[in-house]
Amino acid sequence: MRAIAYAVIGALSLATAGAAAADDMSNMKGMSAAPAAKHGQGTGVIKAIDAKAGTLTIQHGPIPAVSWPAMTMTFKAKPASLLQDLKTGQTIGFDTTVLGMEADITAVRPK
Repeated sequence: MRAIAYAVIGALSLATAGAAAADDMSNMKGMSAAPAAKHGQGTGVIKAIDAKAGTLTIQHGPIPAVSWPAMTMTFKAKPASLLQDLKTGQTIGFDTTVLGMEADITAVRPK
Protein backbone atom coordinates (compact mmCIF):
# COMPACT_ATOMS: atom_id res chain seq x y z
CA MET A 1 0.00 0.00 0.00
CA ARG A 2 2.86 2.35 0.81
CA ALA A 3 4.44 1.67 -2.58
CA ILE A 4 1.23 2.72 -4.33
CA ALA A 5 1.03 5.92 -2.27
CA TYR A 6 4.63 6.80 -3.13
CA ALA A 7 3.96 6.07 -6.80
CA VAL A 8 0.90 8.36 -6.78
CA ILE A 9 2.81 11.13 -5.01
CA GLY A 10 5.68 10.76 -7.48
CA ALA A 11 3.35 10.88 -10.48
CA LEU A 12 1.59 13.98 -9.15
CA SER A 13 4.94 15.68 -8.54
CA LEU A 14 6.06 14.98 -12.10
CA ALA A 15 2.75 16.20 -13.53
CA THR A 16 2.95 19.41 -11.50
CA ALA A 17 6.57 20.01 -12.55
CA GLY A 18 5.66 19.41 -16.19
CA ALA A 19 2.78 21.89 -16.02
CA ALA A 20 5.05 24.48 -14.39
CA ALA A 21 7.65 24.00 -17.13
CA ALA A 22 4.98 24.43 -19.80
CA ASP A 23 3.87 27.69 -18.16
CA ASP A 24 7.46 28.97 -18.12
CA MET A 25 7.92 28.12 -21.81
CA SER A 26 4.77 29.98 -22.88
CA ASN A 27 6.56 33.30 -22.36
CA MET A 28 9.32 32.37 -24.83
CA LYS A 29 7.19 32.56 -27.98
CA GLY A 30 8.20 36.16 -28.80
CA MET A 31 11.81 35.86 -27.71
CA SER A 32 13.17 34.61 -31.03
CA ALA A 33 11.46 37.30 -33.09
CA ALA A 34 13.65 40.07 -34.46
CA PRO A 35 13.04 43.55 -33.06
CA ALA A 36 10.71 45.71 -35.11
CA ALA A 37 12.09 48.61 -37.10
CA LYS A 38 11.25 52.09 -35.79
CA HIS A 39 10.40 55.01 -38.07
CA GLY A 40 10.80 58.70 -37.37
CA GLN A 41 11.18 62.13 -38.92
CA GLY A 42 13.82 64.70 -38.14
CA THR A 43 15.24 68.04 -39.17
CA GLY A 44 18.92 68.80 -39.36
CA VAL A 45 21.92 70.29 -41.12
CA ILE A 46 24.05 68.22 -43.49
CA LYS A 47 27.61 68.05 -42.17
CA ALA A 48 29.08 65.61 -44.72
CA ILE A 49 28.09 63.68 -47.83
CA ASP A 50 29.96 60.55 -48.92
CA ALA A 51 28.51 59.56 -52.29
CA LYS A 52 30.94 56.64 -52.65
CA ALA A 53 29.83 55.10 -49.32
CA GLY A 54 26.21 56.24 -49.81
CA THR A 55 26.13 58.03 -46.47
CA LEU A 56 24.96 61.35 -45.10
CA THR A 57 26.14 62.90 -41.82
CA ILE A 58 23.48 65.09 -40.22
CA GLN A 59 23.44 67.25 -37.10
CA HIS A 60 19.79 66.80 -36.13
CA GLY A 61 17.38 67.74 -33.38
CA PRO A 62 15.57 65.23 -31.17
CA ILE A 63 13.58 62.48 -32.87
CA PRO A 64 11.06 61.27 -30.25
CA ALA A 65 9.61 58.48 -32.43
CA VAL A 66 12.93 56.61 -32.25
CA SER A 67 13.87 57.85 -28.74
CA TRP A 68 16.88 59.91 -29.92
CA PRO A 69 18.16 63.15 -28.43
CA ALA A 70 19.74 65.82 -30.63
CA MET A 71 23.07 64.58 -32.04
CA THR A 72 25.30 64.33 -35.09
CA MET A 73 25.36 60.97 -36.82
CA THR A 74 25.94 59.24 -40.13
CA PHE A 75 23.07 57.53 -41.94
CA LYS A 76 23.06 55.13 -44.87
CA ALA A 77 20.97 56.58 -47.72
CA LYS A 78 18.46 54.05 -49.06
CA PRO A 79 18.36 54.47 -51.98
CA ALA A 80 21.72 56.17 -52.54
CA SER A 81 20.07 58.41 -55.14
CA LEU A 82 18.68 60.45 -52.21
CA LEU A 83 22.11 62.08 -51.98
CA GLN A 84 21.76 63.76 -55.39
CA ASP A 85 21.37 67.53 -55.30
CA LEU A 86 22.20 67.77 -51.56
CA LYS A 87 24.90 70.11 -50.26
CA THR A 88 26.94 70.34 -47.08
CA GLY A 89 25.44 73.03 -44.81
CA GLN A 90 21.94 72.54 -46.21
CA THR A 91 19.01 72.21 -43.77
CA ILE A 92 16.77 69.24 -44.51
CA GLY A 93 13.83 67.31 -43.18
CA PHE A 94 14.28 63.55 -43.38
CA ASP A 95 12.68 60.19 -42.66
CA THR A 96 14.68 57.49 -40.91
CA THR A 97 14.24 53.79 -40.33
CA VAL A 98 16.10 52.38 -37.32
CA LEU A 99 16.74 48.69 -36.73
CA GLY A 100 19.05 47.91 -33.85
CA MET A 101 22.20 50.00 -34.31
CA GLU A 102 21.56 50.65 -38.02
CA ALA A 103 19.86 53.87 -39.16
CA ASP A 104 18.88 54.61 -42.75
CA ILE A 105 17.64 57.76 -44.45
CA THR A 106 14.60 56.83 -46.55
CA ALA A 107 13.43 60.31 -47.66
CA VAL A 108 14.89 63.84 -47.77
CA ARG A 109 13.04 67.16 -47.95
CA PRO A 110 15.09 70.34 -48.47
CA LYS A 111 13.96 73.13 -46.10
